[in-house]
Amino acid sequence: MSLLTASFLFLIFFTPPFITAATDDELPTAYSLLQSYNFPVGILPKGVSSYDLDKSTGKFHAYFNKSCSFSLQGSYQLDYKSTISGVISENKLTKLTGVKVKVLFFWLNIVEVNRNGDQLEFSVGITSANFAIGEFYESPQCGCGFDCNGLKLKTESLGRRNSFVSSF
Repeated sequence: MSLLTASFLFLIFFTPPFITAATDDELPTAYSLLQSYNFPVGILPKGVSSYDLDKSTGKFHAYFNKSCSFSLQGSYQLDYKSTISGVISENKLTKLTGVKVKVLFFWLNIVEVNRNGDQLEFSVGITSANFAIGEFYESPQCGCGFDCNGLKLKTESLGRRNSFVSSF
C-alpha cells in the first residue's frame, strides 16, 4: 500500500466527521456562518483567516493572523485575541473567550452575546449592554474600527454610547 493511500484511509477512518474547518478558499465563511445562526457579520471584525465548528455541540474557534484591536470613536476599545472561541446556537453565543472591551479604565471579557429581536445584548458577566442590531451590519477593521483612512463608515455614524458604564 502506498503512503498516499495509507494517508487517505487514515483520514477517512480517523477524522471526526462532525468537525468543520474552513479557510478563505472554502464556503461558508465565518461571517456567513454567523448569519446562519441569526447574528449580523459586524460582531466579528474583518480578517478571520479560518475557523472550526463542531456542529453537534456548537463549539467553535475563529482564527486571526494576529490579535485585533480597534476603537469605536467616542465609545469602546475592543481587543480580539488571535484565537477566539465559544459555543454558538441560534441567537446565542456563550462561553466566549478571547474578546475584551475596555470600560472606563478596566478591560472586561465579553462572555456572552444574545440576540433578542432587533437588539444584541453583550454580557461581561457583571453587567450587560444592549445595542440595536443595525449597528452591526458591517464588520469593523482591525486597527481602525470604522474610521479607516479618516473615513467613517455608516455604522459609526449611528452614535454609540458607553452603555456598560450606565449599567453598573
